[in-house]
Amino acid sequence: MEDNNKKLMLLDGLSLINRAFYALPVLTTKEGVPTNAIIGFLNIFFKLVEEEKPTHAAVAFDLSGPTFRHKQYTEYKATRKSFPDELVQQIPLIKEVLAAMNVPTVGLEGFEADDVMGTLANRAEEEGFLTTIVSGDRDLLQIASDRIKVRIPKTSKGQTTTEDYFAADFTEKMGITPKEYIDAKALMGDSSDNIPGVPSIGEKTALKIIQKYHNIEAAIADAEAITPKKASENLRNFADQARLSKELATIITTADVPVKIDDLLLGNMINSSSMAMYRQYELKSLLKKFAGMEAKDGKSAAESGSVSAKPLGKIITPGEFSDFIAKADAAQVACYHLIYEGGKPIGLAVSCDGNSIYMPINDDGLSETTAFFEGNTQKAAFDAKKDVRFLRSQGIALKNLTFDLLLAGYLLGNAKDGDDLNDLSLEYLGETMELTDSGEQLSLLDEPSDNIQNEADAAFAALSVIERIFPIMQEDLKQQELNSVYYDIEMPLLHVLADMESLGVKVDGEFLSEYGKKLTVEIDRLTAEIHALAGSNFNINSTKQLAKVLFEDMGIKSIKKTKTGYSTDVEVLEKLAVHHEIAQKILEYRSHQKLRSTYVDGLLSAIGPDGKIHTTFNQAIAATGRLSSIDPNLQNIPVKTELGRELRRAFVASDGFVFVDADYSQIELRVLAELSGDETFLAAFRENQDIHRITASRVFHVPFDEVTDEQRRIAKAVNFGIVYGISAFSLADDIKVSNKEAESFIDGYFGRYPSVKKYMDITVTEAKRVGYAKTIFGRRRLIPELSHKAFTTRSFGERAAMNMPVQGTAADIIKIAMIKVWERLAKEGLESRLVLQVHDELLIEAKEGEEEQVKAILKDEMENAVSLSVPLAIDVSEGKSWYDAK
Repeated sequence: MEDNNKKLMLLDGLSLINRAFYALPVLTTKEGVPTNAIIGFLNIFFKLVEEEKPTHAAVAFDLSGPTFRHKQYTEYKATRKSFPDELVQQIPLIKEVLAAMNVPTVGLEGFEADDVMGTLANRAEEEGFLTTIVSGDRDLLQIASDRIKVRIPKTSKGQTTTEDYFAADFTEKMGITPKEYIDAKALMGDSSDNIPGVPSIGEKTALKIIQKYHNIEAAIADAEAITPKKASENLRNFADQARLSKELATIITTADVPVKIDDLLLGNMINSSSMAMYRQYELKSLLKKFAGMEAKDGKSAAESGSVSAKPLGKIITPGEFSDFIAKADAAQVACYHLIYEGGKPIGLAVSCDGNSIYMPINDDGLSETTAFFEGNTQKAAFDAKKDVRFLRSQGIALKNLTFDLLLAGYLLGNAKDGDDLNDLSLEYLGETMELTDSGEQLSLLDEPSDNIQNEADAAFAALSVIERIFPIMQEDLKQQELNSVYYDIEMPLLHVLADMESLGVKVDGEFLSEYGKKLTVEIDRLTAEIHALAGSNFNINSTKQLAKVLFEDMGIKSIKKTKTGYSTDVEVLEKLAVHHEIAQKILEYRSHQKLRSTYVDGLLSAIGPDGKIHTTFNQAIAATGRLSSIDPNLQNIPVKTELGRELRRAFVASDGFVFVDADYSQIELRVLAELSGDETFLAAFRENQDIHRITASRVFHVPFDEVTDEQRRIAKAVNFGIVYGISAFSLADDIKVSNKEAESFIDGYFGRYPSVKKYMDITVTEAKRVGYAKTIFGRRRLIPELSHKAFTTRSFGERAAMNMPVQGTAADIIKIAMIKVWERLAKEGLESRLVLQVHDELLIEAKEGEEEQVKAILKDEMENAVSLSVPLAIDVSEGKSWYDAK
């Protein structure tokens, strides 16, 4: 008997865990246990429970060992990539949490989770249940029926929804029944499961055939009449392969699963055991959501409700906005959020003194915002740099921006994803969505639908998060002694970077095109030489073909193998190049290919209508505080080879301007001298001596004047390697010596610079005690890896603890210098402008006639950016191109 009150929900465990793992950045507990898959999976689980309100549920898992399909076809799923270790570690933890929540997990040896779910769904249907199956595997669509719904998650514009199918829904969309879908799969195959299918028959042709014949046997019998001709021919030649494929694709619905449907009754999921698990894995969002509920026996999450809705604000017209501005001017702080679509704001939400409004923005509405953005009210927002940049393009200055949650979250170590307000909402409020009055969940992300009410609701949702979180974050910054880094460095820098992004850098497209043509000639020459050395033509870009040529056809001894075969990575080729000319040619070929594809093609496509490239600087990504650059990345323009350096010729100063380039000299070593207090280091920098020659003299026990170029090269590698906490293995690879020799260099270094060794040991010990390392200015890097069980992970944490104070302090110094240079150029009324930063280097586009003044400003502000016991020094040069200025 059918009973719509009896509802079974079946989840494909590994499919949803895999989805959850990649949906969130890698998160860890303080002990270093990865938790992003746990958090993501449970968020999905509880969302589904609220939506489906099941009475019964189970999570199905594949068990280890081969299934009957592997025995039928040894290549079944052979192309599947293994899960990353961080994901694998979380699978048993998720099962533990589910057990504590009284949620059954099921599996059957020799069968897949699909078969288990198919069997349970079939039994439940016979017992009158409505069943919902949730999986990313579309194979399960074959078991959809009038009472079995299959939900397939999908992501669009950062939002996850599902495609829901009963049998009728599937037939309406695909033109065949769910059962006939098995026959379609038999023809088209499945690359993800390595089901072969019939060659040359894709989905479109497969569906067309099954719509006509309904099954493969009927199609095979009439194969001569099938079109196109190739499909007809292959169906006849590969009929048995099609039959095998059908067997592999068919989900078993009668497996001997030793579970009764009544065993899957959902009980009290929120209890003392499950809450203890949430605490153990630091699942703060669930702890906050279900706080105090463990005593409510018998209540499921579906019955317990969720976060209560907040009243929404008022939608107003641009004409009404001026009245609201008067309230904002009188308020101490106003929170705002701009909604963007296609890179242009379409709406503004503002909240102050408990009042919230949303104003759609059109061309008229934007001008109405000027009074607000340029007003005296202090403003708080999330990721305001894009707002500053856009408003500046419209002649509007964003004044009195006093708080940016993106930057605060970055400094506090909470904004794990770097650009998602949902992360902060989850961390501070225990929710990733805000609810409307109707209970509908809203995304906090930009790019909403074109419905004004939906736009407003999304804006209000984001605004509510900003409004509630920023006072908490203000206090957190104060408690963690991060106010100086935040208010004196990161917030002022936001405006500097927005200005640099707006200005852009002029690029000579003709030079790039000619440079690309030269690379093509060289690539063609290298291709011919490589083929000649190999004695055959092959695809050099194919790892498989290259490995075969090198290690089988040419008989070169392999150095390293991977799960997929012989390795041909850079490390392998560099070692082979010592004795084999072809390896050296391949390295050159790859270098030229990368220059052409990544840099020439990439840069040409990035040139805007104004002839400039406008990169975006990431201010809230790198753990050490360094800036990075994207779309395109202008901080990785090659400098190690002359051919790579030639690329800088493409970056040219605008008409009437020249480039003035300033580069800090050995800033990280100077910072290390400051932090360690090593007298030899300090004296070398104070007296402007060659620190690498001094190090070589001390490590190799030779007089300063007798140090060879090779000894200095090794000393330089050791000096900079120590800054990065380099291992003997890595140093050996860098300077091409044995591990033992590299270890002796490092030991010799620490023997001669005991203060450096002592400083690093103390730094690691302190970082282990407090869980983070910090810069001179107080910037912190959380390092949970220091307490990890795995030796390699702990070792990484120790290296991070050693290098973070040095790299981070250097990053802070260059940021301070950028702010001072930018402000000084404006203060002196110069037309010269800061256009690019590459780690320790600043590039100024100086107005002709202002060059000397700019050089003086750079020297003054960069060398006196901060006060250290060692002097800071810069190298300054100029030229019409970036190449000439270096």
